[in-house]
Amino acid sequence: MLPKPVSAQDLNIYGRADLPWERVLEALDVAIGLPETAEFLGTVSPSGTPSSAGIGCVEADGHIYFTSGPAARKSRNLASNPNCTLSLRLPGVDLVLSGEAHRVTDAAELDRVTAVYRAGGWPAERSGDDVTAPYSAQSAGPAPWHLYRFTTHTAVGVALTDPHGATRWQFTH
Repeated sequence: MLPKPVSAQDLNIYGRADLPWERVLEALDVAIGLPETAEFLGTVSPSGTPSSAGIGCVEADGHIYFTSGPAARKSRNLASNPNCTLSLRLPGVDLVLSGEAHRVTDAAELDRVTAVYRAGGWPAERSGDDVTAPYSAQSAGPAPWHLYRFTTHTAVGVALTDPHGATRWQFTH
């Protein structure tokens, strides 16, 4: 799963303990990549216009991955500025990750990640340095798609159930 943070800051204004990172990891392990898990990528255009798009994520090798069509706004935005956010509604936790997303072109990494997608029910395959499948999300456009690896710099989590808490974590990169 995701790497261990190097620091944590309690953001809870009600005096309770910070949200444990292990609780976030458990929620990620249960929910990432499921169709019912809300996952949104936030990017910025070269002109500074923000954009948000629903995506389908998977976790592999301690990173979060997602796909995007080469002509999609998110791909164009990431090509000019890799800084982005991932926002996820997990069981009991809202999580916003800030970091960078870079296109993956390494064949071995593409093969490992498409195997994770297949294990989750999406019949993805590597085709050169892209991903193909007989279908994808309705808004994804036709194959092929680029694969992106997200690297987390910071995360903010807010617990939605008891015990409540809010925490900001920092990561090395």
